[in-house]
Amino acid sequence: MPYSTSFWESETYFKAVDYAIIGSGIVGLNAALQLKQLRPKASVLLIDRAAIPQGASTKNAGFACFGSPTELLDDLQLHEAADVWALVQQRWEGLKRLREKVGDAALDYRHYGGYELFRVGEENIFASCQEQLNTFNEAFQQISGQQAVFQVQDENIAAFGFRDIAHLIRSDIEGQLHPAKMIRTLQHLARKAKVECLYGLEIEAIENEPNKVAICCKNGWKLHAQKVLVTTNGFAKNLLPQLQLIPARNQVLVTKPIKKLKFKGCFHYDSGYYYFRNVGNRILLGGGRNLAKQEETTDQFGQTDLIQRALLKILQDVILPEQEIAIEQWWSGILGVGEHKKPIIRMLNEQVGVAVRLGGMGVAIGTNVGERAAAMLAD
Repeated sequence: MPYSTSFWESETYFKAVDYAIIGSGIVGLNAALQLKQLRPKASVLLIDRAAIPQGASTKNAGFACFGSPTELLDDLQLHEAADVWALVQQRWEGLKRLREKVGDAALDYRHYGGYELFRVGEENIFASCQEQLNTFNEAFQQISGQQAVFQVQDENIAAFGFRDIAHLIRSDIEGQLHPAKMIRTLQHLARKAKVECLYGLEIEAIENEPNKVAICCKNGWKLHAQKVLVTTNGFAKNLLPQLQLIPARNQVLVTKPIKKLKFKGCFHYDSGYYYFRNVGNRILLGGGRNLAKQEETTDQFGQTDLIQRALLKILQDVILPEQEIAIEQWWSGILGVGEHKKPIIRMLNEQVGVAVRLGGMGVAIGTNVGERAAAMLAD
């Protein structure tokens, strides 16, 4: 039986709004803030099915990155160079806007740099990346203004204590941040901007009505808005099955504190299929969905023995060989990916828009995507 609403609730929480945004992660929050900038007098409502965002915004690894050498190499083989570098520029500009908006202190931003590791036996792929470093550096200089962003730094392998690693390429412009502190600060900014928020509402349908959109909740409640933006990323096909988007689960672990941890930074391993970083004196390690692509193409949270074993093996054999390691926590996050890495930002009709498919780069590109979607909606 549907829950009924009182007269008082209908006059406040469920009063029709100008703009409703479904999904309160990094894209949704930035879209709401930008709408308030563009249309200060408009009413803006954020809706989420959980108490906090539950896709990837508070569950990602906190990499402020733009593309490792192997990722760039793969992208350039599959896409036009202009498209690849345009997307890298969006990542650069998105992270810049995020840091300006939230502030490095609130983000707990640390500019330690990033590294790509090449295993013994990966000399060919390392050579291919090394051949392209000048091209990569020229492109990044045009985008970021910084010279020699990528550098071979094999001399650091021994100092970091890694085993079976033959080569190392450093990226000077990568950093790391705290995803939940990022979202909490954006929520604070949204409240300050008088963005209304409704949490715990699961949407089952969006229906166009004359001059408005009906947002139908699973408990029977119905809200109305002039325009609606869907920003639920990996979960978006639940509402909009026509989207060219695939949900993808990433599994992650974090260790208990490690004495005398030898490295700081963000690390890409096995062509980016795995990634790890320090979190203070802990290690965060994730990835491995390439081991079970079909099983990990899901919007269901959880862990699997296959990937847990793979992550533990890398941790024990490569990252911290011959050390005792205790795991503090496991979790998973849901990404939105597709055949193309370009995000989907478009109006599906005059009243409903979408901003999804961040391709695992939500930290870098999410602010940019949210602001562009807001401009689209306000047009």
